[in-house]
Amino acid sequence: MSDVIDPVILNFLYAFMGGMLTLLFMWLGCKIFGHIVDFDVQAELARGNQAVGLMVMGIFVGIGVAMGLVIGMGLN
Repeated sequence: MSDVIDPVILNFLYAFMGGMLTLLFMWLGCKIFGHIVDFDVQAELARGNQAVGLMVMGIFVGIGVAMGLVIGMGLN
């Protein structure tokens, strides 16, 4: 029975930790991007600037895909 339970718990633990790491890296990526550019990202998003929104979306998607691949390879 422990052979069935241990991998399931381990996979849930990997998924939880991977989700937390992904959120952390997305937050960190947005903060670093905000320091690199010479405008306020939050103010531009509040004004409805679609170009900034698409750029932030690209950051989130890129980091999410990268973290997903790393986590997925770790489950093998």
